[in-house]
Amino acid sequence: MLTSFRNAFSIPELKRRILFTLALLVVYRIGGHIPTPGVDGSALAEYFETARGTLFGLYDMFVGGAFRRATIFALGIMPYVSASIILQLLGSVIPFFQKLQKEGEEGRKKITQYTRYGTVILSVFQAYGVSVFLENLTSPSGFPIVPHPGWGFRMLTMVTITAGTVFIMWLGEQITERGIGNGISLIIFVGILARFPGAILTEIRQFIAGNRGVITEIFILILMVAVTAAVVFMTQGQRKIPVQYAKRVIGRRVYGGQSTHIPLRVNTAGVIPIIFASAIMSVPVTIASFFQRSETMQTLASRLSYQSTAYWFFYGLLVVFFTYFYTAVVFNPVDIADNMKRYGGFIPGVRPGKKTSDYIDRILTRITLPGSIYLALIAIFPFFVVRSMNVSRALSDFFGGTGLLIVVGVALDTLQQIESHLVMRHYESFLKTGKIRGRKRFL
Repeated sequence: MLTSFRNAFSIPELKRRILFTLALLVVYRIGGHIPTPGVDGSALAEYFETARGTLFGLYDMFVGGAFRRATIFALGIMPYVSASIILQLLGSVIPFFQKLQKEGEEGRKKITQYTRYGTVILSVFQAYGVSVFLENLTSPSGFPIVPHPGWGFRMLTMVTITAGTVFIMWLGEQITERGIGNGISLIIFVGILARFPGAILTEIRQFIAGNRGVITEIFILILMVAVTAAVVFMTQGQRKIPVQYAKRVIGRRVYGGQSTHIPLRVNTAGVIPIIFASAIMSVPVTIASFFQRSETMQTLASRLSYQSTAYWFFYGLLVVFFTYFYTAVVFNPVDIADNMKRYGGFIPGVRPGKKTSDYIDRILTRITLPGSIYLALIAIFPFFVVRSMNVSRALSDFFGGTGLLIVVGVALDTLQQIESHLVMRHYESFLKTGKIRGRKRFL
């Protein structure tokens, strides 16, 4: 692998792309430490120590801690991700967006433009909500998060945070166009990975303090590697459906006649089911945080808190449900069957048309079941790690769940793009350990 990366840096174009990507990611991390004017950072950090397990804690993980510090990048790239998911869902129910999705490059450009508009609109509303939210907060010590609230603070926060989100969106698009990998995914990847050094330092302090022995730490390290390998295995897993194209004579040329396959991924939905499930399970605790004096709300929050067994049981069920739901949204067997029929393709032993779509749908349903259960187990595994080995919450995110799935998926996608550049230049030494299959991006 080290030889492979040395080969990558020996290609001037690829080297420029990698360095350009790293430079923009550094800019993103620097911006994540520039505070929004008018916010008491220490009081906000104190509040967030008690907000883990809520929507705010989940959001803060995606933006690399920028939300808890109320920086100019407090919203991160999440408004863009939300706008992308909304447009993707609309594409399955609204004919106008369905038409755009089938128009090729021109349709993609229009969808990208609408996504940008949606990002700005969502950022404005979310920034206003953040400003009002911060004004109404007080730290556990009783200090106000915003010493001087009012419309001046709200307008300043809206302009600052919205501009920060638009700038991040621009950074992501520049990385995609002129760098290596998917820029939006890499920004989320870096935000999650930024928490890892702090989690390691916490473990080192635990070891120095004598709370854990050498054998326990080694076992934790081995467990992290094993879980990561399991996530890679699931991300790469696929079922290949053979497809044969009939020969066609057009003029003096013969087209078709070759064999190929349709790769159906075990985890077609990617990380989206875990994001949806996490957001829904965080709602009760988030609402209860606004009703501190309500005994009913506090009881509900305690029963559905991050530490409760009920939370993880319903969480796993929601992951399975959203895996099927999102797979049905993003993968349409009817369109696949129609395209195959249009170009003379067929599955051996299956009649073209409806029989083909039913066959693909049946296989997809069968492989989605173990994929969804596998995804649910990976999602709830951090709970057992925290309970059995007293691992810190920050480090437990790297034993499974949303963080690890995003990190593994984006890393594999980026490596696959680097491999593609090397293959075009005949660097066969990079391929000695086997190709990295591409995956469906979750954005």
